[in-house]
Amino acid sequence: MALAKVIARALALGAALLFAGAAAAQVPGYPDRPVKIIVPFAAAGPTDVVARLIAQKLSEKYGHQFYIENVTGAGGNLGMGAAAKAPPDGYTVLFVSSSFTVNPSLYAKPPYDAEKDFAPVTKAAGSPNGLFVHPDIPARSVKELVELIRANPGKYTFASPGIGTTPHLSSELFKLTFGLDFALAPFPGGAPSIQSVVAGHTPMCFQAIPPATPLVKDGKLRALAVTAAKRSPALPDVPTLDELGIKDQEAETMQGVLVPAGTPQPIVDLLQSEIARIVALPDVKDKLLATGLEPSGMSQAAFAAYIKTDIAKWKKVIEDAKIPRIGG
Repeated sequence: MALAKVIARALALGAALLFAGAAAAQVPGYPDRPVKIIVPFAAAGPTDVVARLIAQKLSEKYGHQFYIENVTGAGGNLGMGAAAKAPPDGYTVLFVSSSFTVNPSLYAKPPYDAEKDFAPVTKAAGSPNGLFVHPDIPARSVKELVELIRANPGKYTFASPGIGTTPHLSSELFKLTFGLDFALAPFPGGAPSIQSVVAGHTPMCFQAIPPATPLVKDGKLRALAVTAAKRSPALPDVPTLDELGIKDQEAETMQGVLVPAGTPQPIVDLLQSEIARIVALPDVKDKLLATGLEPSGMSQAAFAAYIKTDIAKWKKVIEDAKIPRIGG
């Protein structure tokens, strides 16, 4: 009898969860018109690519267009500020990168409060950084690279795709962790920074994995480590810094989804449920993995905790590295 009760309760709970999941995927009357997705970066970048994949699937399902509006400038601040001021009615959705959690500490007056102006929906995808060197650099491991830089203070330079990007902050964190003396050369984006390393002008860099992967496979870059808790599917033979015993170096470029604070909870639930479903679809998942992005679809609570942790982490790195605030 006791076993029968346990089974009955389990079945009832399963039915309730199934009903809740179905309910989360429908909100009566929503959407009844096009939904604007603000991407605070230029078209064709990782955040834009993820947003367009998801927008297409949402448009197909709901019969109303989920359309992209690229609002660029000030390291993403213009688009994020515009989204913060939008009506909280479910018809403005914001896709962000890790600059969302970096900019509150990097800029003197960011036009948004990351923890008050938005309701987190989910992390759609993400990609860790990798530590890469030019093949001519005589270091085949992180240990050898640290020894090389330490033996030649001030000689080497790390390229980065701009101040405040996670590859730049990974370089700063690496520098602080080992007490190293090397220069940092910011470039206007990932492509020129990684090409500088390939050309041998700048010998090493932290870089987002997607653009570096084909260069590693072609022998134009050597990958020494990735900044993740687990190995990247794009570079499965490359160890993580964590497994090498170098702790607290996790860093990624994420593609997150938020809505203005005050957006009705049923709409937030629907968006989270749908985006998690979409990034798990085989065709979408394959496209993301092919570009080095790892699908996520985490819960609202998990994403809120992720944001809080990331803000605190990068705030400490920016302060410890004495990076001056922009606009201060």
